[in-house]
Amino acid sequence: MDTPVTSYLQKEGVEYRLLPHTQPAKTIDEAARERGVDPQQMVKSILLRDMGGFHVLACVPGPAQVDPKKVREMFGCRRMTCADASDVEKVTGLVIGTVAPIGLKRPLPVIFDHQITRHQRVNISSGDRMAGVELSTDDLLLLCDPMFADICR
Repeated sequence: MDTPVTSYLQKEGVEYRLLPHTQPAKTIDEAARERGVDPQQMVKSILLRDMGGFHVLACVPGPAQVDPKKVREMFGCRRMTCADASDVEKVTGLVIGTVAPIGLKRPLPVIFDHQITRHQRVNISSGDRMAGVELSTDDLLLLCDPMFADICR
């Protein structure tokens, strides 16, 4: 399967394991079941935007929720909300549910919650609803060079 994420990993020479789904996953729990992994190892990527059109990609462990207020404070924004579906596709080049912190249409500030580093390997979206990608946490950190903060609710 060739997706923006798998193409990027191949170009960078990073080892990964493609985890195909038998059906599209609509939730983190469904994706974890399809991939046969712990939901805590999933990296959920949420695109946030402020009222001026500034975007940031906030990444948290699968079951966790991003706290936009915490992210907003880091960037000095007055208000920050989840981007809508059309904004997500326009900014990332991917549809909601397939966004990963790598393989994006254009560079974005990326912020990880510290909890993501608790696992040696993590799961991200492949950029396609029918598969995920497993790779080492260290490789993911090298590829997307995120900022770190406590950004979970």
